[in-house]
Amino acid sequence: MIARSLSYGRVAKIFHWTIVVLLALQYLIGWFMPDIHRGMQPGLPMILHVSFGLTILVLIVLRFAWRLTHPVAPESSLSGFQRFSAEGVHWLLYLLVLTTTLSGWAFVSFRGWTMTYFGMLPFPMLSSANPAANRMIDGWHQFSEWALLIVIGLHVGAVLLHVFVYRDGVMQRMLR
Repeated sequence: MIARSLSYGRVAKIFHWTIVVLLALQYLIGWFMPDIHRGMQPGLPMILHVSFGLTILVLIVLRFAWRLTHPVAPESSLSGFQRFSAEGVHWLLYLLVLTTTLSGWAFVSFRGWTMTYFGMLPFPMLSSANPAANRMIDGWHQFSEWALLIVIGLHVGAVLLHVFVYRDGVMQRMLR
């Protein structure tokens, strides 16, 4: 059995905060990116969006593997409901980041675009162009994006609650 640590280690913190920064960039790029119409080719904003997305996908898989092999014990000061909620939200965040990045990759693939990773390396496609699948996956991608944003909001809200209301030091586990 793997021993559980009482706080997050350096590697977990690097994964966490790197993914936070990249997700913030993703939402900014996605929000300001021009609408994509039929026949359009991807421009720099889409290349950056897809490249950051692939980076996030790799990082979230690595973060997930790290979490499975380096578990952190639940904060002992939390009630059973709070522990259950925190654990559920963390796993939901992993799932939504994974589905959002994979559906974005599928979107690009079904569009039939030829993409490069930050303009340097060819980006592997999951399939050839498929307009019907593209319309479907676009809806999934947008749903995943909004669901992820809502769960991130819940996560940040819980953090703020622990910092300013409970003042129980839970946030310190990700900072120290």
